[in-house]
Amino acid sequence: MRINKLALTNFRSYPSLELELQPGVTTFIGDNGSGKTNIAESLIYLAFLSSHRVANNVPLISLGAQQAIIRTEIERDDRTLNIDLEINASKANRAKINGNPTRSQREILGACQIVYFSPEDLDLVRGEPGGRRDFLDRLLITRTPRMAGVIADYERVVKQRNALLKTRSSASALVPWNEQLIKFGAQLTADRIALVEALNPWVTKNYANLNEVKPASISYKCSSEGVSNNFENNVEVLTKRLEEVAYQEIERGVSLIGPHRDDLHLQIGDFPAKGYASHGESWSMAISLRIGSYNLLKSEGAEPILILDDIFAELDTARRQQLTSVTQMAEQTFITAAVESDLPAELLSTKYYVTPGVVSKERLSDG
Repeated sequence: MRINKLALTNFRSYPSLELELQPGVTTFIGDNGSGKTNIAESLIYLAFLSSHRVANNVPLISLGAQQAIIRTEIERDDRTLNIDLEINASKANRAKINGNPTRSQREILGACQIVYFSPEDLDLVRGEPGGRRDFLDRLLITRTPRMAGVIADYERVVKQRNALLKTRSSASALVPWNEQLIKFGAQLTADRIALVEALNPWVTKNYANLNEVKPASISYKCSSEGVSNNFENNVEVLTKRLEEVAYQEIERGVSLIGPHRDDLHLQIGDFPAKGYASHGESWSMAISLRIGSYNLLKSEGAEPILILDDIFAELDTARRQQLTSVTQMAEQTFITAAVESDLPAELLSTKYYVTPGVVSKERLSDG
């Protein structure tokens, strides 16, 4: 898989940008705030229909514009797909595939598969469970695009159910929402657990490859004991747990069970990574999660695009080498960096220099 063309209109700092992209490694070099990460963000948004930097669409649209547009030509399995995505602040996004409007923007999911790594990934180790759940769900969507609908439906159910609990609605009013919570929650939990089971060996292997002394592993930490990667089993478990916590939920006005309260547990040696891992160990775990994601997708026949966003300056030589080795496996890699000398020479064969609103093959003079 690779992206041949990228065009942005009113996306972040780019009123208009058109790039013809090559296979292999392409590097964007520019000062902090120049707009290089905006290019990476546009591709990540195309892959997940959400940004890895902000929670809503407003900051993505250039000031004074009504919408932002991302256009790409994607080559995959000897086919060419033209994807257009219109990003709106106050109404639903609109998408086209080869010029034909889609019923839902979710129909473009899977067209562009991406694994990305950024400095914020340190929060996967040190941050709150929500970030780790989001990591799992984005990988789920990359692996199985239909799961985007399950995740969206589950989030909608939890929101509506919480609203009813806060107003102490009757048990009968909760019944249909309980049924949907169980249905979508059981499916999401099963798929997350299956994903973690498949990802764990890759994380362990990549962590060891970084010459870390202690072994690393990951597991799924669930708010309900007894769940598994089996949908029917999870329906039974969640049904029983929902009955057990019914009174507590009404008292507290919030849904107390379900995958929205779960976590991805990261283990290094005998201790959880969060709170115990050193700075270097935390980076190694974050790298292992991202490279492991790439390895897993590739082992299943996918050819995801790799994005390394402003990450090389944060890493020592060994960890830089590990990331560089992954770029050799990828059909296409995009890298952003503030300082050209932070990158090995083999990652600079195709490079662009970025200044606010401008991307050029030649470095522009300060004057």
